[in-house]
Amino acid sequence: MHRFPMIFVMALACLAVLLFSGNRTNGQGSHADFLKIAADVDRSPVDLVISPCESWLVTVNQTSDSVSLVSLADGRVLDEQPVGRWPVAIAHSTDGARLVVSSRDSSDLTLFKVDNGVLKPTGQVHVGYLPYGVVLTADGRTAYVALSARNQVVAVDLEAGRVTDRIDTGRWPRYLVLSPDGTRLAVGVSGDLGVSMIDTTARELLWTERLGSLNVGHLIFSPDGREVYFPWMIYRRTPITPANIRMGWVLGSRVAKIQTGDDPAWQALTMDPSGRAVADPHGIAWTPDATRMVVTASGTRELLVFRRQGLPFRDHALHDLIDRALLADSDRFFRIPLGGRPMAVRSLQDDRHVAVANYLRNSVQIVDLQSRQVVREISLGGPSEASLARRGEALFFDATRSLDQWYSCHSCHYEGGTNAVAINTPTDGSPLTSKTVLPLYRLDRTGPWNWHGWQTDLPETIAHSLTSTMQGPAPSEDDVHAMIAYLSELQPPPNPHQPSDPQIAAAVERGRAIFHGTRAGCASCHHGPELTDGRIHDVGTGGRLDRFSGYNTPSLRNVYHKTLLLHDGRARSLEQVLTEAHRPSKVGGTSDLSDAELADLIEYLRIL
Repeated sequence: MHRFPMIFVMALACLAVLLFSGNRTNGQGSHADFLKIAADVDRSPVDLVISPCESWLVTVNQTSDSVSLVSLADGRVLDEQPVGRWPVAIAHSTDGARLVVSSRDSSDLTLFKVDNGVLKPTGQVHVGYLPYGVVLTADGRTAYVALSARNQVVAVDLEAGRVTDRIDTGRWPRYLVLSPDGTRLAVGVSGDLGVSMIDTTARELLWTERLGSLNVGHLIFSPDGREVYFPWMIYRRTPITPANIRMGWVLGSRVAKIQTGDDPAWQALTMDPSGRAVADPHGIAWTPDATRMVVTASGTRELLVFRRQGLPFRDHALHDLIDRALLADSDRFFRIPLGGRPMAVRSLQDDRHVAVANYLRNSVQIVDLQSRQVVREISLGGPSEASLARRGEALFFDATRSLDQWYSCHSCHYEGGTNAVAINTPTDGSPLTSKTVLPLYRLDRTGPWNWHGWQTDLPETIAHSLTSTMQGPAPSEDDVHAMIAYLSELQPPPNPHQPSDPQIAAAVERGRAIFHGTRAGCASCHHGPELTDGRIHDVGTGGRLDRFSGYNTPSLRNVYHKTLLLHDGRARSLEQVLTEAHRPSKVGGTSDLSDAELADLIEYLRIL
């Protein structure tokens, strides 16, 4: 009785697509917006949703700033619509009638409905502060969105088109999931190396559990809502040597399960076999009968399939290689090669097939879990031949270029940026001096390279990283040029902190004067378009184990978004930088700043 109206609505929505999609020709839409997106642009899908009746799916295409509507019956692209810049995630209402897409770089949500075989825009909501993941409540009226630059989740009234609540989460919230009953919201907070849990009724943070987890991927609840599962990577803080890598003591891939109640006890499942590790796990899903858990490994270009019953989760993350009994049973754990860069994964209702958004293949792959192979691949469009920069991008995300494929460049430089740990790499010349991870944006304009600045030739720098930090084979000259082409085009997210409040704007201007004046002396080193002078300075922050003295001036672009500051990450905030080891009186300013001056300078630094 209670379910009939919803089922009836879902059936009508499916029927509309099935009836009208046949009128389209050659997979091309008849309306102008569909034709605006060039066929030879890489789509790079990162997320997808499937209609309740499985007649269609919609992909989020990151590098073409678009979404594609695909017929599952015949694999045709029925429609493609533009969205905001750098779309990240998509969610749909239970009946499939409403679709919501989050776009990081334009800081907005775009709303659609599927009507007569086309995607029809129905609204747009500006939420600000670099939105990532988005989920909808069961009635489709409220969206929860993770704002990675504000360390919050916002509740958005989609009918009114406005933010109604803000909930602090922890740093760098990216992906999130709503519990089956809608009362809990789990959020991966990679800047705090863990997961936060929100009470959606009270709209408040319940707890944040720190697991030491880098790059928290998609999240799923158990069917009963008592646990949340998610893939992540762990960094073990040991020097990067072949022996340590092979033992799983540098970087490793895990799935965690964590209790959703008041006591967030957690356990971890290690996924790395010796000699052939897993890297950059991202997407996760249950089969509808919850007997299988599937995980995409974007760095090793595969789908990992686990039989859920009896999985060897343990009470800590110190087991570094996969459980031998699990590895020995090919029904409990097996790997399906996919190629490219598999991202989001969604299950079909037959408990046998899953759909995977494959970023580098510009496609959706339908994978048969029984035959253990890709049985269908749906192209979303793209160039017939990869550009030099695209080939470099593929290398950047490719963990098979590292020793026993344990990690990729992306594992540490998330999306080309930084992460929330200091890492002990060989590039600083000393084995026991961990350094924070420098962003790689516009790399060709920020030489010399690494924290000590001893690398002055960019091709040699790239090649050295691939052979020393990655412990992989020497790259070809073409590989190096491709990597440089990709990294030279790589842009940071836009800074969302441009002030609109007159009082904050006035504080920014006062801070600008302090930054560029002799009072603090910041601009003597941090100047030019990249806010670095490209020189080595000894500012008294070095340690006795450092092989080189002095440090390369880091760029201050998007410094507001870092969780670790200074070369060794000793500072956790701009205030700590400016009042302790890097205070003006120690590094060239005339004297330390007053509280008011400090506040103004920080307001200015936040907009860089």
